[in-house]
Amino acid sequence: SSALGMMDEVLIPALEQAGARYEQGTYFLPQLLLSAEAMQKAFQVLTPYLPAGNRSSKGKIVLATVKGDIHDIGKNILAVLLRNYGYQVTDLGKDVPAAAIVEAARQEEADVVGLSALMTTTMVQMPGVIEALREANLPCQVIVGGAVITPDYAAFAGADEYAKDAQAAVTAIARLVEASRR
Repeated sequence: SSALGMMDEVLIPALEQAGARYEQGTYFLPQLLLSAEAMQKAFQVLTPYLPAGNRSSKGKIVLATVKGDIHDIGKNILAVLLRNYGYQVTDLGKDVPAAAIVEAARQEEADVVGLSALMTTTMVQMPGVIEALREANLPCQVIVGGAVITPDYAAFAGADEYAKDAQAAVTAIARLVEASRR
């Protein structure tokens, strides 16, 4: 479909370019947020025209922005991408307490839980959420991401994977679902 082509060939590369410019220091947070907001609007316009794919789910994913954090543009983009790739996505939104994430992972029988945080003040919630998921003996894998998250912090928090952006998260989630279904 031309909508899929526009997403794959124009929108996602544009967002990746904005992310790269942010990492290089030529774009700053306002430009990054504006480009993500523009992307979100474009996704909303294109979503009805995207192929539904086969209706069987590739995997069940629960996404949430951790408690205290109200930034969810990256998570929203990831949710759209995952749905387009055929995953069943439960998006809990932003400012989500650990107990709600654990409950959703249990109810949905999630293969993967994705946690995002954009601020250093909220990323500290991640280890507690991951610990709560492990204590609940849920078989799900956990991926973390967000502007302030690093691979080292993901390892410290106890995550199974780290993703620097939505596109990287899609690839990592495919690996995690594969691992969780073995």
